[in-house]
Amino acid sequence: MLVSGALSLTPSAGGAFQGTNSGFAAGGWSLTNVIDKYSFTSDGNSVDHGDLSVSRYGVSGTSSTTHGYNSGGSDNTQSLTTIDKFSFTSSAGAADVGDLTQARHNTASSSSSTHGYASSGGRWGTTASDVIDKWSFASDGNATDVGNITVDRNGVTGQSSSDYGYASGGNTGSDSDVVDKFSTSSDGNATDVGNLTVARYNCCGQSSTTHGYTSGGYGSSGRSDIIDKFTFSSDANATDVGDLTAGNFHQAGSSSTDYGYMACGNRTTGAKTNVIEKFSFASDANATDVGDVTVGRENYPAGTQY
Repeated sequence: MLVSGALSLTPSAGGAFQGTNSGFAAGGWSLTNVIDKYSFTSDGNSVDHGDLSVSRYGVSGTSSTTHGYNSGGSDNTQSLTTIDKFSFTSSAGAADVGDLTQARHNTASSSSSTHGYASSGGRWGTTASDVIDKWSFASDGNATDVGNITVDRNGVTGQSSSDYGYASGGNTGSDSDVVDKFSTSSDGNATDVGNLTVARYNCCGQSSTTHGYTSGGYGSSGRSDIIDKFTFSSDANATDVGDLTAGNFHQAGSSSTDYGYMACGNRTTGAKTNVIEKFSFASDANATDVGDVTVGRENYPAGTQY
């Protein structure tokens, strides 16, 4: 699962989907290969942590205890199948280690202790996908198709519990409020388990040990500042628990054991932001601005944590 910076190499109780040291934002528009790293232990600006194997946007991020994985994306001429990985403790950059079963971008990402998952997403020049792909953290290789989400959609975001992966929001031709979940202990299709408070797409996702969060996005009212959360303990609708510092979409989401983070995104028409925000998991509250990434960008940089 996700870990962080350079302190403990032991996964948190939540697994790879939470970190204790650092968050990362990789790729994004304008068609960059930059991997940024920012601290979970103190607020501040990010540092450049190396480069992706391919410059791209619409990338999905998952984490093992030692590496960040970046899957799919687009180079602005086509969707990509690339899965690359980079070390959390070295800034040497990412290496291409496998491929998704379908070329796509803007997928939902989830992590178990042993596998990364990419669900749904857009396919260049054709309809969105409903495929759930998974690949092993133990050895490099291609992904396998292990199931389907309930509604194929683009611009969907992901969350992770200790037992399930989630896919929330997205666009099916109209904005979606669907929250799907699928088991990470056995392969199979997702089930619809609830709804967001507002239908929207191009959100970003965070995970505590008990709840999934869907932050920001774009809906009928434009850029959203909503932070929704839904419980992992039962199937239920999300509740609105706070606001971002501004309406924003296309961010990179990551999770520490105590906070949800958002980096980058689009706050105003055509404007790419470099802001890093965080909000507390312990109590429902608004996000605060805690730093900046090295390069302002939007369109789904991949968020991971260590």
